[in-house]
Amino acid sequence: MLKKLKIKYLLAFALAAIAAIMSITLGYGWMPAESQNQPQIQAQNKPAETSIKTISFQNAGLQLQEVGQGIYALVASTDFPPLSPAVAICNGGIVIGSDSVLVIDPFQTADLAEQMISTVKSLTDKPIKYVLNTHYHFDHTGGNSVFIKRDVPVMGRGVIREYIQSGKNNTGGVTPPNVIINSQTDIWLGDRQVRIERVDGHSAGTDLVAYIPDAKVLFTGDMVFNKRIPYTGDSDIRQWQGSLYRLIASFPDAKVVPGHGDVTDVTGLQSQQAYFSWLERLALEWKGQILSKEQVLEKFAKVPDLYKDYKFKGLYSMNLESAYEQFTRSATIPLIP
Repeated sequence: MLKKLKIKYLLAFALAAIAAIMSITLGYGWMPAESQNQPQIQAQNKPAETSIKTISFQNAGLQLQEVGQGIYALVASTDFPPLSPAVAICNGGIVIGSDSVLVIDPFQTADLAEQMISTVKSLTDKPIKYVLNTHYHFDHTGGNSVFIKRDVPVMGRGVIREYIQSGKNNTGGVTPPNVIINSQTDIWLGDRQVRIERVDGHSAGTDLVAYIPDAKVLFTGDMVFNKRIPYTGDSDIRQWQGSLYRLIASFPDAKVVPGHGDVTDVTGLQSQQAYFSWLERLALEWKGQILSKEQVLEKFAKVPDLYKDYKFKGLYSMNLESAYEQFTRSATIPLIP
């Protein structure tokens, strides 16, 4: 009898042990993936950083694209206005030279600027030498303070400091650039040249573009809104048209990083030019019909089918107003061919 009981207990113990092992095995199998991989993640720091960076980019609505060797665009996908201030509105740029880095347009908040710094650190151990504001608007300059606190010079053009210090166009609280460029300037990141040129038409005398000759990459700032309705609140559209013609002629083979929208080439410049030519022709028709501004805004309120796929449609009525003020109320000037 005792022998039989001993066998039964041993059998029960063996079954309990098997059940426990199965429970542990199955339990581990259903653990979240991140818990299973924890020892591997701790042992491999780089993939963890990449994962964190990817999540941050997704939250900010940004995509990192290498547009030339050591040249990166941070491309914003949001419509306007964005759903959250944490979402980047404009595109940013990173240019890595042999001994240092240029950052272009550090977004609209300090947090986004910090993310840009983290991105630079993930790409290179070289220091950030300069920051460039392609113009004064807040979505391109709001992150300036982060760099100035680190004693990194921030460059801008013309009356950019005065505009920002006066809070023009929602720039209240923005830190202005501390280096002013008013003519063509070449900066060097070790052996890599970046040519900064003035252009006009978009933002009341503060526009700059940056060209990297060895890679044929052009950062246009808001001279180009690719598949976006442009902001024309303080523009001179005729000057803008003239600047676009010059950029098309000067950089026909360049890869183009616009201020807003996907990376493009000379066709992006041409599309922007075609949009303004269309808007000018439309405004001259209004002039011929002696339409009032109110009539124009009512009759032409709908974005035409040609531009129905564009983002930033909320800016379209502003475009109509700008065209009305600048073309119908001015002396007749022959259209630029």
